[in-house]
Amino acid sequence: MRVLGVGETCDLGDMYWRLQRAGHEVRVFIEDPDSHDVFGGIVPRTSDWRAELTWIRAAGRDGLVVFESAAKGEWQDALRSEGYRVVGGSQYGDRLEANREFGQSALRAAGLRTARTREFKSFDAALDFLRAQPGRYVFKSNGAGAPRTRNYIGQLEDGADMRAFLALQRTQLSPGSCTDFVLMDHVEGVEVGVGAYFNGHRFLDPPLVDWEHKRFFPGDIGELTGEMGTIVSYEGAANIFRSTLACVADQLRAAGHCGYINLNLIANPEGLWPLEFTSRFGYPGFAICDALHDEDWASVLVKMVDAHATRIQTRTGFACGVVLTVPPFPYRYGYDELSKGLPITFRKTASAAHKDALHFGEIAKVGGQLVTSGQAGYVGVATGTGLNVNEARRAAYDAVQRLCIPNMRYREDIGLRLVGGDLERLRTWGYLS
Repeated sequence: MRVLGVGETCDLGDMYWRLQRAGHEVRVFIEDPDSHDVFGGIVPRTSDWRAELTWIRAAGRDGLVVFESAAKGEWQDALRSEGYRVVGGSQYGDRLEANREFGQSALRAAGLRTARTREFKSFDAALDFLRAQPGRYVFKSNGAGAPRTRNYIGQLEDGADMRAFLALQRTQLSPGSCTDFVLMDHVEGVEVGVGAYFNGHRFLDPPLVDWEHKRFFPGDIGELTGEMGTIVSYEGAANIFRSTLACVADQLRAAGHCGYINLNLIANPEGLWPLEFTSRFGYPGFAICDALHDEDWASVLVKMVDAHATRIQTRTGFACGVVLTVPPFPYRYGYDELSKGLPITFRKTASAAHKDALHFGEIAKVGGQLVTSGQAGYVGVATGTGLNVNEARRAAYDAVQRLCIPNMRYREDIGLRLVGGDLERLRTWGYLS
């Protein structure tokens, strides 16, 4: 098979590397100059992805184009109209993720109940709203590329902290810059995600459930990073899936969407409250899912462009993923001085299975040595599987211990909140089958 990867920062580098090791031809286009060294010396790259389309076309049904982000849906739709087999998303999927109010309205149109969301184009208007309707809200920027570290979950019931936060954002606004964000009513409960692969016609069975850990420090303290670790299972998702994500199948089919899609929710005794879409492969979600796949990425990718496919082969139990970073993650400032080029080595006790459980992110190979690369210090994710969450945790952290990188950081509590009560609450409320 021939695979052309198109992305901003080579987020799917580990997938490309595994495809290449399995004997498939791979070429990767990296748009962001600061990420041109990601998987350098490992995965072949191209400076012009459009020039590679003849290479893909020559492969016939064995040629596949994979897009990484929720920002190039228009390109994907155009390529599909020209007969190319494309995995990633769609223009409609981009809008579901990037425009939060549009995503919420799509869910309401599909019959789901959502938390009230208000869209703002100015901080002054939002501050006026908060003074008129004080309360606890969640601030999220619109746009697929908006930094997650700038989101804020209000903590005070009178909204004083959110008003102070917005006032600060207003002072930091550059002249002429665009402001586009939402304030969503805060909903208490257990955060859970539901995801599945869509092949342009239907969702492939089975769907999955996941529990993300977004804050930087153990105990859910510190800034929102995007993701520091996740628990995933392909079992028990049927009830949540039928009640939520399955309801947008008609819209995705009409859009020709081909790719992974995830819906983040809050669950409580009153119901399921959808928060936001991820209309692309998740990072590090794709690698953690891979730990539970009983077929390789080549097979999964082909099924996402096969109108007759109905299911992917998965394992029972749970997977745990632990994100590994070096300073200054989750920020970029000072990375070149602090951590870029650090050697990545394995302990003598690292087996082939341990190495296979390590899914790398911002790395390169220089003179035969694996080193950190890229722009933020996102080294990768260590995975482990087991019949229950604790077994999966032990396996993931066992893999972590086989890796040696100066100043490596990670959370030690991935999955503890789940086994500490959240899993049982979801079962008691009837959401997990």
